[in-house]
Amino acid sequence: MSDKLALSPEEFRSLAGEAVGFLATYYQSLESQPVVIPTTSREIRARIDEPLPQAGADFAVLMDTVRDVICQYSRNNAHPRFFGYVSSPGTPVTAIGSMLAAALNINVTCWRSAPSGTGLEHLTIDWLKQMLGYPVSAGGLLTSGGSMATFAALGAARSAKAPVDVVRDGIAAVGRRMCVYVSEEGHFSITKAAGMLGIGEANVQAVKTGERLRMDLDDLASLVVADLVAGHLPFCVVASAGTTATGACDPLAELADFCRRYDLWLHVDAAYGGFAALAPSARHLFHGIADADSVALDPHKWLYLPVGCGCVLYKDPAAARAAFSHGADYTRTIGLERDEAFAFWDYGPELTRPFRALDLWLLIKFAGAERLGQAIEENIACAKYFEELVKAAEDFEMLAPVELSIFCFRYRPSGFAGDLNVLNERILVELQRGGGSYVSNAMVRGKFALRGCVLNYRTTRADMQRLLDDVRNAAAECLDCL
Repeated sequence: MSDKLALSPEEFRSLAGEAVGFLATYYQSLESQPVVIPTTSREIRARIDEPLPQAGADFAVLMDTVRDVICQYSRNNAHPRFFGYVSSPGTPVTAIGSMLAAALNINVTCWRSAPSGTGLEHLTIDWLKQMLGYPVSAGGLLTSGGSMATFAALGAARSAKAPVDVVRDGIAAVGRRMCVYVSEEGHFSITKAAGMLGIGEANVQAVKTGERLRMDLDDLASLVVADLVAGHLPFCVVASAGTTATGACDPLAELADFCRRYDLWLHVDAAYGGFAALAPSARHLFHGIADADSVALDPHKWLYLPVGCGCVLYKDPAAARAAFSHGADYTRTIGLERDEAFAFWDYGPELTRPFRALDLWLLIKFAGAERLGQAIEENIACAKYFEELVKAAEDFEMLAPVELSIFCFRYRPSGFAGDLNVLNERILVELQRGGGSYVSNAMVRGKFALRGCVLNYRTTRADMQRLLDDVRNAAAECLDCL
């Protein structure tokens, strides 16, 4: 059809073929491309700005823009030496899955709207529970990401532990402060969620960490006891199974015992680290996670899915239903009972929900849990190898132990008498502009760290050595300017 909305099968194959051809070339050339090409917002806008198009354009012209602007001036998260943040490279099979999900355009609100989509989401969540050793009776749902998973978990915790119906009467009806506890290394989404839920950011207590940057149980106990004495209501502890800055893992089994003793909800933020449970070398770090009341996961991190797939698990699904169940006449199920009456909106804040489970199902079925575990194990091995390289070098030092696949280090040349924080900040900028390797940053006990995360099945030990060389070259440029 000439209106460009409907296509004949032949036209669709032609357009899709152009896109697939572009992606095949992109995957093949990744290692030879820079991680990022320095640019400015003004430069990009100059390449794409135009008035609202009134007529359609040829698809080949659009692909030119994708190739020469959108791809050219994006940060290549799939590059084997992209170590910044916690970003998945995606996989070719899930790129196909995303196309299929977009074409089907299934709105996974409930069984009635998406019978097969609902079934597939329940199945894949069962698989995620098995990966962690989480109880079979637990429930959950896929979310947009770890932040929404944590928001949902804290919402369930708030309702479960409040002495009144906070959903109906509001948080003020509790009559005292409800307190959350998280390590000082915890993710900011926890504090943000507390603010949005009416708990209050000021009622999120930061717990000190020990030598390996894990939550200090003695400090946690002193904070909880002090709040009880002050007449407040401690109700939730958020543990980290892989912090964003350093990858530290809190002692989950000990925290589970502590929470039972004080009748606190235990939520585990495993958005980054959770799927390391598939790697034999890291499995011991997740001992005790089965006792958590809720868990946040991000398949779009260490299961290599495209962005937009998080997950929240509830040990007792009824607690989530008490927090989120809602209805209106236009959503009332008629003529359906039991499983066919299931609605995802009863277990989280979203109503409209994309078909997130399709990519997840495709990847797990295509690769298998064993192969995924091997990829994760190799990521951990690369980070450990980098730690060895740094410790063997005279001009570098580690700033935190490597627990999973995050590494924090800095350049420290012999005889340098200046400010190492300033020097390493400059090195970071120079390194990122160079395009050969890319790391981000963190503060570790007041020291500016060059921070990297291995989260790419393409990354090898040779890439870790290249990163060290690239940092040295960036440092040489910076020292020449001082």
